[in-house]
Amino acid sequence: MWPTRPGETVGAVRAVVLVVLGTALMALSAKVSLPLPYVPMTLQTLVVLMIGAAYGWRLGSATMIAYLAEGALGAPVFAGPVGGIAPLVGPTAGYLFGFIAAAFVTGWLAERGWDRNVALLFAAMAIGHIVILAAGFGWLAFGLGLGAAKAWQVGIMPFVAASLVKNALGATLMPAARRLIERRR
Repeated sequence: MWPTRPGETVGAVRAVVLVVLGTALMALSAKVSLPLPYVPMTLQTLVVLMIGAAYGWRLGSATMIAYLAEGALGAPVFAGPVGGIAPLVGPTAGYLFGFIAAAFVTGWLAERGWDRNVALLFAAMAIGHIVILAAGFGWLAFGLGLGAAKAWQVGIMPFVAASLVKNALGATLMPAARRLIERRR
């Protein structure tokens, strides 16, 4: 997302700035929240996937790790005014750790050209959403012992329609953002 010019090396300062910006966007997206019985619906998954697509798999994954570390250290970056270990071991844990894998997968696909076409980017983001939902489902069903039927009911079904809307939004916003950045060069 922060383009380099030919001959310019990608430095640590650039990476740190992008990680800080990414974790701030993650924290803001967590505050846009619709409370549900077990796991709130937020804009976080949209931001995770957009960061993965914009930053690539390395920096996107590193950003998600930094975000979880900030929260684990007590910064109120998770949904609601919450920080600390509780969200990382409670009902949201699977989704939160799924953010790392989703940024990785979406970023990896984007680096292979899936971010240059709206349909392919939608598919890449859909795969990212599936990764997040699978991690959340697995944790709810087996980590917390809710069982597959209950985990499906509370951890997957409420999020399917929103995931499709977020994919469409992300797949259209990313090319628009890229065009805006390319115009500024």
